[in-house]
Amino acid sequence: MNQKIKRILKITLPLLLGVFLVWYSLSQISIDELVEYFKKADYTWIVLGMFLGLLSHLSRAYRWRFQLEPMGYRVRLGNSIMAVFATYLINYTIPRAGEVARASILTNYEDVPFEKGFGTIVAERIADMIVMLGIIAVTLFLQFDFIYGFLIEKFDPTKIIIAFIAGIILMVFFFRFIKKSDFKIAIKIRTFINGLIEGAFSIFKMKKKWAFIFHTLFIWGMYVLMFYVTTFSFEQTQNIPFAAILIGFIAASFSIAATNGGIGSYPEAIVLAFLLFNIPEDPSRAFGWIMWGSQTLMIIIFGGLSLIYLPIYNRKKSNSKV
Repeated sequence: MNQKIKRILKITLPLLLGVFLVWYSLSQISIDELVEYFKKADYTWIVLGMFLGLLSHLSRAYRWRFQLEPMGYRVRLGNSIMAVFATYLINYTIPRAGEVARASILTNYEDVPFEKGFGTIVAERIADMIVMLGIIAVTLFLQFDFIYGFLIEKFDPTKIIIAFIAGIILMVFFFRFIKKSDFKIAIKIRTFINGLIEGAFSIFKMKKKWAFIFHTLFIWGMYVLMFYVTTFSFEQTQNIPFAAILIGFIAASFSIAATNGGIGSYPEAIVLAFLLFNIPEDPSRAFGWIMWGSQTLMIIIFGGLSLIYLPIYNRKKSNSKV
């Protein structure tokens, strides 16, 4: 498969999947019923959730400067903030194009070489992935009884034990294969794992490492809190277990990678997570749409304003180059 076809598939497949999931989601609940949920929602909690989401994005922009300073680049906070919001907005069109645009913005307005700016974004994603894995681990630890009980109820205990042992054996062989193999896919996975480890340890070599770690934890804390407070906007989701919130948050977070900005996949991921706790589909789906819609609205507003205001904000610097 040539590179051109690969690029086309990378763009079109998430879009097609998103369109299909939007159709599927709206086929499971009538528009009138969805609108009724939106009318009855308590927008105080929704606005609070949007505010917490805004804080996380601002913290991300501020954290980015810690990575750039050791390389000798003192980036203006305004450009960092607008680059972050532009990233999220552009990712709604072409997957991962926002990260390229974000590095390009710093190249254009702050004279940061593209490869260096993009490298910091990759390192940032590694830090985020580590925190996400931590959230999953904490969820598994806190909800071990629930997860164990669910598996025992749905599957034969003997089969679970066999599958667990088989999984460990497969993992051992997999890592041995990745470590020694010269296949392209093995080299890519090995490079990724090494980069993950290197990125994790590089944080502790950073001049402002504790500030970086604080902002990383703050960003993800705001994400979880944003999800949590928005559940209070619907009567049907006000008293759901915290386990449902954590598992719903994890499922929704992964859904964003499936389609552009999580369109279509976000509400359906929440439905699947909430069904584990016997929460009805309709309020779960409505919650998913209002959660996704409120955050998307914020990105459209601030991302759009950022793209418009970036050249105005940097006009003085551009004029000085003429």
